[in-house]
Amino acid sequence: MQLITAATVLPGPAGESVPDGAVLVDGGTIRAVGPRSEVTPLAEDAEHVDFPGHTVLPGLINAHVHLAFDTTAEWYTHLNDSDDPDLLLGMAGRAQQALASGVTTLRDLGDRGGLAMRLRDAVDDGELAGPRILSAGSPITVPGGHCWFLGGEVSNESEIRTRVEDHAAAGGDLVKVMASGGSVTPNSPPMWQSQFGLTELRVVVEAARSVGLPVAAHAHGTQSIVDAVEAGVDTIEHATWIAEGGSGSDLREDTARDMAERGIAVCPGWPADWRHFAERIGPERSRAAIERLRWMAERGVPLILGTDAGLRGSAFRNFPNALGLYREIGYSNAEVIELATTTTADALGHGKETGRIAAGYAADLLVVEGDPLADLANLNRQARVLRGGERAVHPA
Repeated sequence: MQLITAATVLPGPAGESVPDGAVLVDGGTIRAVGPRSEVTPLAEDAEHVDFPGHTVLPGLINAHVHLAFDTTAEWYTHLNDSDDPDLLLGMAGRAQQALASGVTTLRDLGDRGGLAMRLRDAVDDGELAGPRILSAGSPITVPGGHCWFLGGEVSNESEIRTRVEDHAAAGGDLVKVMASGGSVTPNSPPMWQSQFGLTELRVVVEAARSVGLPVAAHAHGTQSIVDAVEAGVDTIEHATWIAEGGSGSDLREDTARDMAERGIAVCPGWPADWRHFAERIGPERSRAAIERLRWMAERGVPLILGTDAGLRGSAFRNFPNALGLYREIGYSNAEVIELATTTTADALGHGKETGRIAAGYAADLLVVEGDPLADLANLNRQARVLRGGERAVHPA
């Protein structure tokens, strides 16, 4: 057993804080959490590690990554030029970079050939260090559609059902569907254009539900968002609300209300270096994008943390920097930390095993110098990361 003590323990939900706190870890599970004076008597024969002036909080969660992409401007070429063993090796390294930054759970929303599932299994079997990985495999897309090169093309409803069933049989954790076009696939539908209509999206959701899997929908265009929500997906990725034809925004009050009432979360997918991204797209577009996020938050739409890591300029090793975007929207530091832990875990369907520091939960912990409630930058001052009770190996 391990007894971890620190100046403060943040169990998860905003507002909960334990001064002079302690966490008792038994194998990969949290056995107890509370004031040092109450937990220490339970820790006979436990290894005791004290972190004075530090804070213990749940491990962070990145809900949108692509481990198969190497973050460079040439990621597409590198992906296609790599054989599976080389690609898998790079994916393992990027997963460990994420873990070293405090990310103990990540959701991979598009890889090739089920490699993220192989990596997940290797981590779960203790063959190498890494975060908990939730894998969507190859995203479902139309022929020649967004990210067709990952192998998820379908031409009809029968193929949709077959692909979902095959993915579940292979051990997939969720289904990803490209409801709209995207920006990184040459000669594919534009971002605002729907790739699947309501009927097809309902088939995706029904097929996924039949095998017990949630659905994440990539959706930039307003119509694709409306249809994905109506179909009953679990999360919307990006939710840019681009109007038909690609000019301006088309925000829908009724759809936002439905998302809030049904708990359909939005993962914006901005990179951790979000300030540089804002500069790249220009002040007008970045201000409009932040206002869209604020508009959704004000209407009760759950927002979760994800960075689209793997694409050009979106690294794996600096995830805590992503949290500053939500301060810009108007969340307090405590609320931002809750978003990056408890809220995101709940939205991904794993809120009963991670995202909190509580008895019976996985020992996914982040220890940082200082107080992140006072300054989120302290989340970059990692002193220790535990995933399932095991200390993370920090890559050089």
